[in-house]
Amino acid sequence: MPAQNAGPKRTALYDLHVALGAKMVPFAGYEMPVQYRAGILAEHGHTRTAASLFDVSHMGQVVLRGPERAAALEALVPGDIAGLAPGAMRYTLFTNRDAGILDDLMVTNVGDYLFLVVNAACKEADVAHLVANLDRGTTVERLDDRGLLALQGPGAAGALERLVPGVSRMAFMTAAPFTVDGARVAVTRSGYTGEDGFEISIPGADTVRIAERILALPGVAPAGLGARDSLRLEAGLCLYGHDIDPTTTPVEAGLAWTIGKRRRADGGYPGADVVTRELAHGPKRKRVGILPDGKAPAREGTAITDPAGRAIGTVTSGGFGPTVNGPVAMGYAETDRAAPGTPVALVVRGTPRPARIAALPFVPHRYARPAQQRGNA
Repeated sequence: MPAQNAGPKRTALYDLHVALGAKMVPFAGYEMPVQYRAGILAEHGHTRTAASLFDVSHMGQVVLRGPERAAALEALVPGDIAGLAPGAMRYTLFTNRDAGILDDLMVTNVGDYLFLVVNAACKEADVAHLVANLDRGTTVERLDDRGLLALQGPGAAGALERLVPGVSRMAFMTAAPFTVDGARVAVTRSGYTGEDGFEISIPGADTVRIAERILALPGVAPAGLGARDSLRLEAGLCLYGHDIDPTTTPVEAGLAWTIGKRRRADGGYPGADVVTRELAHGPKRKRVGILPDGKAPAREGTAITDPAGRAIGTVTSGGFGPTVNGPVAMGYAETDRAAPGTPVALVVRGTPRPARIAALPFVPHRYARPAQQRGNA
């Protein structure tokens, strides 16, 4: 008989999501909560004003070991990995020989190993890419047995401090180990909502218990994929497979800031010649923010034209921005039409609708800075 389809996977928190009234949907091979009883708008607003807990256990967690692990990884990414101090983390990209983006990821220097978090939809390909291309005696270890939680919002530090004393003193984009309710966890002060927050890597057997402890903290509520998407869109953050993919380069995507001075000078990563050329002469297109006039949102795939009707680009993400209280979108436009304020049209169901290019982000980032961190201590 033919093999039966195994169906979507479930994270350790599946039963808790259902008990909390989540609407579960397939996403990147998993059954994930898109929203809870309060709904996406309420969850979005709660994240902006208090603190929300997201289950991101579907993402890939990977450890690289070996005496030359940083140099080995730098052969695959344009980020400065060798310059990462112990306990520091960095956002970077896997690129191909044309400088196309294979995935975006976070890399943390834990001290005696590198800890990577990669996108759920890409993790099988990413691990295969690492195994096939890393040299210098570097080994790849998947941490499929660990959960990953994201606590996001201006109230995240104050809430988590009750459960994890000392966590509010962490600097933005740093990592530290803690013991929570008897479990050894790894905490980073990071996230993908534009708000202050933390991501917590937890042994699988402890994930449900610790999630319940966090949800019991004052001001914390659960949030799903719907709010996570509207938050990152307002924050102007890329979603892999939509705003970045193998056809987009770091320079086109507005991610050249991820390439440090040494890597720009020395290269040594796939597509370095393309990036160098685009840095010097500019790309043909750029990722832009777009503000449609009126209330109709522009969805992914919507054509962008100039006022005369000539096609100049495409929307890659779009929807309603609850904090903005109106539709927002991101996409790619020809460089000479990419300046904020430039009038454009969005072709929705065959009808051009007026819009304008806008600066990103739509909502200012509120990551914790040193003065804020001292205030939380």
